[in-house]
Amino acid sequence: MAVTQQEIESRLWDAADELRVAMPEAQYSSVVFPLMFWKYLSDTWDHQHAQFLADNEGLLDGLSAEEAHEIEYRDYQSFEIPFIHRDTVQERRASWSAILATVTQPGLGKRVRASLQAIETANPDKFSRLFGNMAWASEEVLPADVLAAVMQAMDRVPKMHEGNMSHDILGGAYEYLLKRFSDGSGTRAGQFFTPREVVELIVEVLDPNNFESVYDPTCGSGGMLIASANLLKMRGKRGYTLRLYGQETVADTAGVARMNLFMHNLTQFQVEVGDTLKDPRFKKPDGSLAQFDVILANPPYSLKWKPWTNDPRAIGAVAPQSTADWAFVQHMIASMDPKKGRAGVVLPHGVLFRGGQEALIRERVLNADLLEAVIGLPANLFYSTTIPTAILVFRASGTKIPERQGGVLFIDASKRFAKAKNRNILTDADIADTVTAYHSKFATDGKPVDPDGDGGLATRFVTYAEIVTNEYDLNIGRYIKQAATQQEDLGTLIEAYNIARAERQKVEQRMLDVLAKAGIDGFDD
Repeated sequence: MAVTQQEIESRLWDAADELRVAMPEAQYSSVVFPLMFWKYLSDTWDHQHAQFLADNEGLLDGLSAEEAHEIEYRDYQSFEIPFIHRDTVQERRASWSAILATVTQPGLGKRVRASLQAIETANPDKFSRLFGNMAWASEEVLPADVLAAVMQAMDRVPKMHEGNMSHDILGGAYEYLLKRFSDGSGTRAGQFFTPREVVELIVEVLDPNNFESVYDPTCGSGGMLIASANLLKMRGKRGYTLRLYGQETVADTAGVARMNLFMHNLTQFQVEVGDTLKDPRFKKPDGSLAQFDVILANPPYSLKWKPWTNDPRAIGAVAPQSTADWAFVQHMIASMDPKKGRAGVVLPHGVLFRGGQEALIRERVLNADLLEAVIGLPANLFYSTTIPTAILVFRASGTKIPERQGGVLFIDASKRFAKAKNRNILTDADIADTVTAYHSKFATDGKPVDPDGDGGLATRFVTYAEIVTNEYDLNIGRYIKQAATQQEDLGTLIEAYNIARAERQKVEQRMLDVLAKAGIDGFDD
C-alpha cells in the first residue's frame, strides 16, 4: 500500500514529540533533522544494496570484496555508508538499522555521533559538515533513553527510499516539520524559516528558468532555493537543471538546508557557511564576487554589523553600523549577472525612507535605474517580527523592459491576507493577484491600463522625476493613497509612528538649515 503524506508526517511528529521530556520545542530541529536524514540515507543505501545483491545473485562468488564494492558503488550506490570501529568487537556499518539494534547498550549517543561523522568523512563532496556539531548526541544534553525512544519512534516511519515513497512526499514531510517547529518556536524560527507563501511570491516575480543559477546569500533552511526548482517543475519545466547556491552564517542551519535540498532530490547545489557581508564565499577565479541569474533573500532585519572600510559593493555609501539592511542589498546588486540578473529581497519599510547613509545608497541605486518594484506586504507575516515588510525587486543595469525604465512600480498588497493562529498568511489568491499586478501595463499617468476592479491591488508606476521631488523617499504611502482603514495591530502602528517621525525630522532639519543660513541659531538645543 502506498505511503501517504499524512502517515509519514504523523509518525515523524510522534518521534519528535519524544523529545518533550528533554528539551524545549525550539530545539527539536537540531535532533530530528539529522536523525531523519540519516534514516533516509540508510534506507536508500539498504534498498540499493538489496537490489545489487538480487541483480548479481551467483555472480559475486568469484569476486573479491574490493571488486564487489567497486561494482556496487559504480552501478548502484550514489554515496557510501562506511563501517565504524573497524577491526574491533564493536565494528558495524554506520547505518540506521545497525545502530538501532544497539539502543539498549551503553554509549548510544557516541555511536550515533561516530556514525554521522563517518558518513560525512566518507562522502566529503556531498555531506561534508552536513550534520552540524551534533552537541545533542552528548548524554548531558540528551539522555540515552530519550534518544533511544526518538529513534524507535522514528523507525516506525515507513522506509524512506524511492522504491517506497516519492521525493515529493519526502520533501513535503521535511517542510512539514520545518513549519511545525517554526510554529512552536516563536521568534527563533525567523533565523531559518521564511513562510512558504512569501517565498512563493518572490519566486513567482523573479521567474527562474531552466539551467539558470539561483543564489540566496542568507539561505536559512534553503526554502527559497527549493521553491525556485518547484516552480519550474509545476510549470512542466526542469527544476533539476537549476544551479543552486546558498550561504548561511550558522553551521547547523546550513546543514538543515543541505538536508532539505537532498530530500527534495536536488543535487546541483552548494551551501557554504560564513558571514555573507564579511566573508562572501562565492567568488570568481580573480577574487571578485560570483554573479548569478536570480538572487533572493530574507536577511535578518536591522542587523548590527561592522561596516565595510573599503569594499566595491558599497555603492553610494556604506550602510550604518546600526542596520545592515542596505548592505545586504548592495551585496545582492553586486552579485547580479550583468546580462539578465534580477534580485528580490524582503526588508522592513524603514529601508524605503530612512535618512543618512541609507538615503545616499537609495539615491545611487535609483539614479542607476536598478530598482524595478516595491511591493508592500501585510503586517505579522513572519515568525520573527510583526512589522509590515516590503519586497524590493532589482534588475541589472540596462535590463529592465523599456516600459519600466526610468521609474519604480509600487504595489500595495498590505491588506491582502488571511488570519491564521499565530500570524497572518498570504492565500493563493493573494499571491496570484500580486503577481498579476506586477505584470500590469501602465498608462502615461502611471495607473494600470487594465485594473482588476474592486478585487485588484492598488498599483502605480512612478517616474524618477516624482521620486526625486520627494527626495528619493520610497514610502509607499507617498505614491499610493489607500482609502481602506489601516489594520490596528501593534506592528502597523509602530511602523506608522516611525514613518511619521522620519517625516517630522526631515521637516525640522530643513527648517534648521534655513534658519542657520539666516544666521539664527539656538533652535536645535
